[in-house]
Amino acid sequence: MMYNNLKAMERDIEAILFASGEAVEVARLAGAVECDIETLEILIQRICQRYRQNESPIDIVQLDGAYQMCTKPQYGPVIRAALELKRAAALSQAALEVLAIVAYNQPVTRALVEQVRGVDCSSLIRSLTEKRLIEEAGRMNIPGKPIVYKTTANFLRCFGIAGISELPELPVPQGSPGGYEPSPEQLNEDKSDQPLGSIDAVTVITHAES
Repeated sequence: MMYNNLKAMERDIEAILFASGEAVEVARLAGAVECDIETLEILIQRICQRYRQNESPIDIVQLDGAYQMCTKPQYGPVIRAALELKRAAALSQAALEVLAIVAYNQPVTRALVEQVRGVDCSSLIRSLTEKRLIEEAGRMNIPGKPIVYKTTANFLRCFGIAGISELPELPVPQGSPGGYEPSPEQLNEDKSDQPLGSIDAVTVITHAES
């Protein structure tokens, strides 16, 4: 396919992302419209700028080497009302801890997660997998060949980051030079209803590993 102008390429990119409904890898998208990755990124920026100028409810987000078309967050309530979608329940503190362990150590086995937390985590891992926040990423080449897990594109989308490199830095374990010292308010704070979108559980995990 030969392109005479950038606008035609932009329209094709929009059509692919709309029809896909899922994130499309950068290389595959660039190959479809016959351009290099640098040009593709420029075209995506042009599309997003047009959306902003037109106050469009549509946006294109980058998710770890892929792009996905989506609606802007402020339109969530009206979309849920129209499609009768239930708001996702907030993750428990225990689920957040497991999710953070996977996010910062991926790919990781269930055994390592349970070693850090000190309790069985099979049900939490199953729940996070069903919510498409983590997924199987193969097996380790050791006796028993345990399954390893990693985070998903849905995880990145839920936490509003483009890649794992954008995760906040882990706090320094208490007792080390310049170590993390929680305040009395943090120690007494009830986080049982902490919503998805926070990774504050890393504090718990850091202390568990130290």
